[in-house]
Amino acid sequence: MIATATDTATTATTTKHPAKTAPKNSILHQPKAVWAVAFACVIAFMGIGLVDPILPAIAESLDATQTQTSLLFTSYLLITGVAMLFTSWLSTRIGARKTLLIGLALIVAFALAAGLSQNVESVIGFRAGWGLGNALFISTALATIVGAASGGASSAIILYEAALGLGIAIGPLLGGLLGSISWRGPFFGTSVLMAIGFIAIATLMKKEPTKPTPTPLSAPFKALAKPALSILAIAALFYNIGFFILLAYTPFPLGLDEMGLGLTFFGWGIAVAITSVWVAPWLTRRIPRSRVLWTVLLLLGVDLVLAGVFVDSVPGLITCVVAGGALLGVMNTVLTESVMAATDLPRPVASSAYSAVRFIGGAVAPPAASLIAGLFTAATPFYVAAGSVVIASIIVIAGHRAIAHIDREEEDELVEAEAITAGE
Repeated sequence: MIATATDTATTATTTKHPAKTAPKNSILHQPKAVWAVAFACVIAFMGIGLVDPILPAIAESLDATQTQTSLLFTSYLLITGVAMLFTSWLSTRIGARKTLLIGLALIVAFALAAGLSQNVESVIGFRAGWGLGNALFISTALATIVGAASGGASSAIILYEAALGLGIAIGPLLGGLLGSISWRGPFFGTSVLMAIGFIAIATLMKKEPTKPTPTPLSAPFKALAKPALSILAIAALFYNIGFFILLAYTPFPLGLDEMGLGLTFFGWGIAVAITSVWVAPWLTRRIPRSRVLWTVLLLLGVDLVLAGVFVDSVPGLITCVVAGGALLGVMNTVLTESVMAATDLPRPVASSAYSAVRFIGGAVAPPAASLIAGLFTAATPFYVAAGSVVIASIIVIAGHRAIAHIDREEEDELVEAEAITAGE
């Protein structure tokens, strides 16, 4: 991850030469290293939705239950979340480049091992190792892009979320294409693509010119004691429960084949990408961030209730999935921007602490949804997901006083941008 000194230097350069940076205030004008990390981000995020189309195929081929296959998400997300508490400690000692490369190497190895597995327990275990590599890569990548990208933090976050949306969109489609040949195909495909990402970063990203300032091991834990960050992290935990019930549970009631599921979640991912890059910035230019958060959470709750109502209708459920993706895209971008603006902590620390909590929330959701469906009805998990995102919205509303400055920070950015434009 980029050290605090690097962030400071980047900020100072932008302030000192506003006229020079203004014309390149676009996410398309970035250093090669940023594009290399963004490319690897696309592949990393493909891993989230990659297994969606093959969950029923894995259950059938490896004689596994629905709950067991849902643990492919749980082991991955749980280890990702826990490991993120320690990624800032590691990256500030060995540097962002080495941390990114170690993370990518782990994903290559464990994705390959998962594809070679002979039973579901092995796949679950190797997905956990995949999650460790994912934690090292994702939290470091966000801090790297925000610290090194031109155009300011908001443009960098949009670039990061664009990579997330593109990866989430391509992942299910690739999973459906390769999964229609064999359930092992998506794992082998990820391993190959991550190896390409490894080569891109090793080639295009230079070593840090200065040694990062070491972050204490306790830093992410102390960060969560900050009221603003803790409120957003807890809200993200409940939001992620809804997110991953929609993502990990929906393939089972849909009952489509690998390609059908791949196309469905490709549409979902495209909706995520479009709204994260274009709709979210448009909204936050007109509405305070905190209001966008709780409003979109409530709309997502409505969408999840409708998913429960239309659980037996394939067209109806597909519509709810794609509409949910549009709402998730807005949430992901605005929530990430809010976390980056919530405290004066170094970005790697804030990112690690927040991400750890939200991924743990996502880890609980998939097996819980399968168990709830078995105990009640196929629609019940969607109602639970709706209740969870409504709780998230209540947390944002109730904690408004502690997070009110994230709205003022957005206003300050707009005033600064208008001043730069006027001075051109």
